[in-house]
Amino acid sequence: MISKHSTVSGAHFAFTDRWGGVSAVPYEELNLGGAVGDDPEAVRTNRTLAATSLGIDPARVVWMNQVHGRDVAVVDGPWGSDADIPSVDAVVTARRGLALAVLTADCTPVLLADPVAKVAAAAHAGRPGMVAGVVPAAVEAMVALGADPARIVARTGPAVCGRCYEVPEAMRADVAAVEPTAHAETSWGTPAVDVTAGVHAQLDRLRVRDREQSPVCTLESGDHFSYRRDRTTGRLAGYVWLD
Repeated sequence: MISKHSTVSGAHFAFTDRWGGVSAVPYEELNLGGAVGDDPEAVRTNRTLAATSLGIDPARVVWMNQVHGRDVAVVDGPWGSDADIPSVDAVVTARRGLALAVLTADCTPVLLADPVAKVAAAAHAGRPGMVAGVVPAAVEAMVALGADPARIVARTGPAVCGRCYEVPEAMRADVAAVEPTAHAETSWGTPAVDVTAGVHAQLDRLRVRDREQSPVCTLESGDHFSYRRDRTTGRLAGYVWLD
């Protein structure tokens, strides 16, 4: 259920895999995405199971309507209803005990926290969002709340790797023009993009030094959802929160 959970000075970072939930094929088992065609009741149950396993209140988790952009919402509590959830790709908070969640199934989930300033952020960095600068925008919003990039702890979760994320040559060139580090080649020798490498390069330029990257490629791992592999499938989640 929780493939990775780490704590740094009271800041918690967690990523799920696909097991331990109640969703049926093709969303089996722990689908946490509410906009992929799964039974809404199964998604609610899965979200409760995942949060409970982490020791957090399911009602204190902040979700996003992710749209592959760079907009950021600063939050101090859960949304009133699903209709209130904004179309953003990063959420930032200075409220302790409020968990921020990001959904992915190949895109790079980015979790950030300054344990001293008690500021956290979760960002959804797909190829368009990485190019648009959603992660720098999230860090900027954190700094506005008192965070220091030199203190920020960054964790990126399971995502499609640069050896598997095949794209047309023109697309690779467009991405590399913005973020050269994302230029990649598949294991079979065709043009590719490494979104996670691009994210880490952006964080490095922002002076975020405490960074870790999941070794899991979602397309290669049968324990994780992958949109590129399966198309109709579930969504993984990354969670970040502060004691």
